[in-house]
Order: sequence, then structure tokens, then C-alpha cells
Amino acid sequence: MSGSAQGGTILEPGHSEGTGRRDDHASPEAEAGPRETSHAPRETSHAPRASHAPQASHAQQDCRLVGTVLARVGDKWSVLVVMLLRDGPRRFNELKRSIGGISQRMLTFTLRGLERDGLVTRTMYPTIPPRVDYALTDLGRSLQIPVLALGTWAFAHLDEIEAARRRFDADGRAAAAAPDPARP
Repeated sequence: MSGSAQGGTILEPGHSEGTGRRDDHASPEAEAGPRETSHAPRETSHAPRASHAPQASHAQQDCRLVGTVLARVGDKWSVLVVMLLRDGPRRFNELKRSIGGISQRMLTFTLRGLERDGLVTRTMYPTIPPRVDYALTDLGRSLQIPVLALGTWAFAHLDEIEAARRRFDADGRAAAAAPDPARP
């Protein structure tokens, strides 16, 4: 007996983990296929050119859409979840224990956002108590490479960044700067 419940997939006990997963979380925009992004003017006649305003708003819309994606995949909690799921499916409490300092509410919010964006699947098994696993989709697995590269870069430059922060703080400009969200 398989069906949808709470936005995920229900699998029978003993059902293969590799089947029955939903990967239909793509947005309607993604299903429509690639959009043309070239903004080069096309001259097909000698008629005067139209205003560039529609193209500018198209570019602004693309920037806003990319910004929402970057906000999701660049979020510290999302990065940690993606990296933890790279070894395979995990249960909610496994993720919570592995990510120090994340609240249940924030983990729920993060997982729902990743599921909405098609990066994570949520699979519910009809056991008592119910078992829910989270796993990366193919799209989510494709995110591992840039996330790992960013993490590697951060570790490689951590000393330089800390030194720059100390210099900045010593110059007295720290009071005028925005607070660092990474510091407690």
C-alpha cells in the first residue's frame, strides 16, 4: 500500500528504498524547460529598435529568482543538511543530533524548504511509531559538489578570515558594522 501522506511517500515495510520516492517537486517553471536568457538585441529589419525596458525587467526577474535559489542553498542549515544526506537517507532526529545548535523548528523549516525546491525527498513508512526518512534527490546530489567546494574554501581560508576580522575589529569600525551572524 503506497500513497501520499503529509507531502511525502508512504512505503510498505520491506519496500525498497530506491523505489517509490517522489521526485516531482520541480516547480512549474522548471517543468516548462529552459528559458532563453540571451539579452542580445536581435535585428531583423531596419525598423527602429524597441525600448530595452522589457529586457531589463526580464533580467531583474531572473536575478530575483536566482536570489531565492541562492538564499536556500546558501543558508548554513541547508548546507549542513545537504552534506549530512550525502551518505544516504537519514531520519529527522539523526539530522537534529548531527547538526549542533539547530532547533526542531528550524530543522523542520529547512527540510520543508529543501523538499519544496526539489533537493530533498521525504518518505514516510507506515510503522508504529511512524518512520520518516529524508534523502537527496538527483538535483540535491548535484548540489554536493559546489557545497563541498565552498566548505573546502572556507576551511582553507579560515585563518585569513579570522585575521581580517581581528584587524577590522581593532580599527574600531566594528561598532559601525553589521553584527556577525556566525558569532554567538
